[in-house]
Amino acid sequence: MSLYYAIGSPELDLSADDLRAGLFEALDKLGTRRKVLALPPDITRFHSRAGELTRCAWQYYGDALTDVMPALGTHFAMSEAEMETMFGDMPKSLIRVHDWREGVVTLGEVPATFIDEQSEGKLHFEWPAQVNRLVAEGGHDLILSPGQVVPHEVIGMANYNKNLLVGTGGKEGINKSHYLGAVYGMERIMGRADTPVRRVLNYAASHFASHLPVVYAQTVVSMNDEGRLVTHGLYIGDDEECFLRASELSLKVNFRMMGREIRKAVVLLDPKEFRSTWLGNKAVYRTRMAMADSGELLVLAPGVKEFGEDRTIDGLIRKYGYVGTPEVLRLTEENEDLSANLSAAAHLIHGSSEGRFRITYAPGHLSKEEVEGVNFAYADLGEMLKKYDITKLQEGFQTVDGEEIFYISNPALGLWAYEGRFRTSS
Repeated sequence: MSLYYAIGSPELDLSADDLRAGLFEALDKLGTRRKVLALPPDITRFHSRAGELTRCAWQYYGDALTDVMPALGTHFAMSEAEMETMFGDMPKSLIRVHDWREGVVTLGEVPATFIDEQSEGKLHFEWPAQVNRLVAEGGHDLILSPGQVVPHEVIGMANYNKNLLVGTGGKEGINKSHYLGAVYGMERIMGRADTPVRRVLNYAASHFASHLPVVYAQTVVSMNDEGRLVTHGLYIGDDEECFLRASELSLKVNFRMMGREIRKAVVLLDPKEFRSTWLGNKAVYRTRMAMADSGELLVLAPGVKEFGEDRTIDGLIRKYGYVGTPEVLRLTEENEDLSANLSAAAHLIHGSSEGRFRITYAPGHLSKEEVEGVNFAYADLGEMLKKYDITKLQEGFQTVDGEEIFYISNPALGLWAYEGRFRTSS
């Protein structure tokens, strides 16, 4: 077990050349490889710089890089335009689409007793350690998993073995992991490297996937006060150390502990990244610990055109709406369609303010009736963009026409919490 490359600090600003040099140094230490699989995230994690790292791996290995499988989870497959945006001139013929319904194999089962323990007695099921068949049976002598470590609503800190066991996992594993995180409590999870969901994945990785030749390349990226992306770290290794070191740095640059609550937040969703509330509700997840009771979260969502990244899940969101934890738990117990799609149930919990504050969506491609039908308030995008000129707004607190707002240009790159609320949720 090794850490092949490690560099990072809040002051660092790594360039494309820096990333390339660091990756090449690590790959040199691995020695010759004959068949390589890359598992980057998809376009929804574009800012991770994992696309650049994947392209660099292709340049390094040439024909030995035989397969690139974006770790879609349940997201839509990437379009050709998105592939070009993500991977540049890397051949599209290398791309393999993850089939999370039919294309997975189960490596083993995490016992129900362990899930019961991690859920504090709330859940009593086995958890299947599932991966794409290409990962398990492809005969690769290196599986390179690049991605970004950043606070995450389901698992605490994103990436590491989540990219493998959820990103290339199957329906049952994805559903149950999301539900475990939601039932345990998002406020108790976000920003923490050691969580119940992570412990389940670690159990699965050590017991059932240790034979897989996985090497992780973890970036740490934040948005500075001028709205520019800054890459603070790169950690490459085949064990937990690279993840833990990246997590430690991420908490310093991605976690914004605030001395006062936010009464009005205005959050922009980049249309290249966010096409659904399934993804766009990061605006809710990442700010809810900072929002004041009776405050308002306004989500500017020019690219949002649907609720779920999957037709079935989209239908479930439209049917049940974002109604808060007690009601979702009741609906899940009473309705077979929801109990069969636990990730959708978890998402409905995550996307609710639990009645504490108002969530207003200003979408580019959803009607007022559709938005209000899932229990969000609606605002006209054009009017909101006139009122809140995103070309002039700066990150953080400011006053617009006599109204104090807190502006966030990309919720995926941070986690905001009022210190009083965060302490009580620990």
